[in-house]
Order: sequence, then C-alpha cells, then structure tokens
Amino acid sequence: MFNPSREEARMFLIETWRKHRTGELLSPLEDLAAQLIGKHPEYFPILENPEHYQHKDYTPEQGTTNPFLHLMMHLAIEEQISINQPPGIRTHFQRLTVLHESEHDAQHRMMECLGEMIWQSQRSGTAIDAGIYFNCLEKQ
Repeated sequence: MFNPSREEARMFLIETWRKHRTGELLSPLEDLAAQLIGKHPEYFPILENPEHYQHKDYTPEQGTTNPFLHLMMHLAIEEQISINQPPGIRTHFQRLTVLHESEHDAQHRMMECLGEMIWQSQRSGTAIDAGIYFNCLEKQ
C-alpha cells in the first residue's frame, strides 16, 4: 500500500517528473504518475523547481489548488478505479466519463467528491464513509 507522508508524496512526484524528463526507467506507479503530470502542464514549473515549491503550504484562503494534493488524488482515484474499491466506483467513473466526455474530467468530478468525503470524515472525527462519496458522485 502506498501511504506516504506529505514530504514523501511531494518528493515522489518531483522525482518521478525529473526521471521522466531525463528518460530514466520508471516503475509502473511512476509511469502512471508521469502520465497524470503530463495532463497538467500548469504544474511543470512547480515540479521542476522543488527548491521553491516543495515545502510551500497551499491553503483554501489563497484560492489556489495544491498541485501535489491534486496529483496524489488523481493517483488515488486511478487505484480505486483499477481495483473497483469501494465497490461500484468503476461504474460511477464510466458514467461520469460518458457524461463529461473525458476520463480526465470525470476524475476531476470524482476528486471533488473524494475531497468532500475526506473533509466530512475529518470534521466529524468519524471513519471514511463511502456513502458520502457515492451520494456526491450521483449528483455529478
């Protein structure tokens, strides 16, 4: 199971992008991450300048997306889809892909719901509830 700390996750993305750009051999997880990064050219300067961004905090008050969190959520959703966990998530992904005519856009919709589920769990101090995730996905 891939459960990195904040620093490990950021270094994973930074190092994966560096290896991709220099043509080094990538692990399957790194290859998937590099493909996801490639769909977000707006994050290239951030990943290519870790000395400026590796330790930066991204807060909602700043009004900007945390690029590291965004990419790691893509990875989490890719894993969910690949193993259909929670059960039924692949069906939601397929429906959203047809509805939004893009796998990437479907994942962004899923990301909103995944974030909502995590936020509610943290706010209430309760376990993750897939029902919250699925209720949100059904509204997308």
